[in-house]
Amino acid sequence: MAKVTIDGITIDVPDGTTILNAARMIGGEIVPPAMCYYSKLKTSGGYCRTCIVKVTKGSEKDPRPMPKPVASCRTTVMDGMEVQNITSPDLLEARAGVVEFLLLNHPLDCPVCDQAGECHLQDLAYNNGKAETRYAFPRREFERRDIGNNVQLHMNRCILCYRCVKVADQLTDGRVHGVINRGEVAEISTYIDNVIENEMSGNVIDVCPVGALTDKTFRFKSRVWYTKPVDAHRDCDKCCGKVRLWYKGEEVLRVTARKDQYGEVEDWICNTCRFDKKETSQWTIEGPSKISRDSVISANHYESLQSLRKATKEQLANALPHGEKVQAGQGALNPNNQKQ
Repeated sequence: MAKVTIDGITIDVPDGTTILNAARMIGGEIVPPAMCYYSKLKTSGGYCRTCIVKVTKGSEKDPRPMPKPVASCRTTVMDGMEVQNITSPDLLEARAGVVEFLLLNHPLDCPVCDQAGECHLQDLAYNNGKAETRYAFPRREFERRDIGNNVQLHMNRCILCYRCVKVADQLTDGRVHGVINRGEVAEISTYIDNVIENEMSGNVIDVCPVGALTDKTFRFKSRVWYTKPVDAHRDCDKCCGKVRLWYKGEEVLRVTARKDQYGEVEDWICNTCRFDKKETSQWTIEGPSKISRDSVISANHYESLQSLRKATKEQLANALPHGEKVQAGQGALNPNNQKQ
């Protein structure tokens, strides 16, 4: 076991744990953002640099600080290490520079992007980015391409996180797409349109952190905050069969894998479950999905309304009867006018 301190919080973690995963064990706002790292994909991470942290103490044996910010997804913890993330102003400034770099070519088309509302880059830019960019050159542009029967690629939005390539390498029998060219002209491509036909190929949509890879059966049908996510399952001989159904009224607009608080899928699902099973009768409904209260998807969400209704009832039950005398200043100290 190794002891590491992140933003003043100390935790013991198994040897070989990365700084990012150690921060996730602690949880909360000290967890660095990650756009390319994916815990379920081998060799992922180290590309986007958004998870950089400042190591102020290397270890007990070698207390010297590391000379520059390091990628927390690729740096393992040493016993006695001390790390700064949100407590270091210069680190936050460096991360803002990384975000600015990611947005050099990414268009500000959030109003028309299907990923709006569940885009990690949108959240990253809002929390860590800058209001303006210093980039004064034309952005690179690509035509939208159908790289599969149900998958569309919009390279304008791609940040080259390599997640989709890792999925194709590790989940499918034969990868038919990848990164071509180098440097600023590098792009995801298949050379030939509509060649991604593998049964697990739809997972490239779920791992994409931006709107570069989208579900053609869902495009422009609805904003995600107008839909109602519901967890469901079915017996499937190709995958786990555990999915999230996105309803609008009684219609299932799309089917996705379930995701955790860091936007990573809990289990991979097959194309049959994703694209061919969009009738409620084909699923066993488990109940409403748990959505983070920080997400716009939680707006007018039934679980939120139920909790609000419950809290309102509790406040009314504990409220002072109408006309009951209170002490001077009690209203200011107790805004809800509840019994003490």
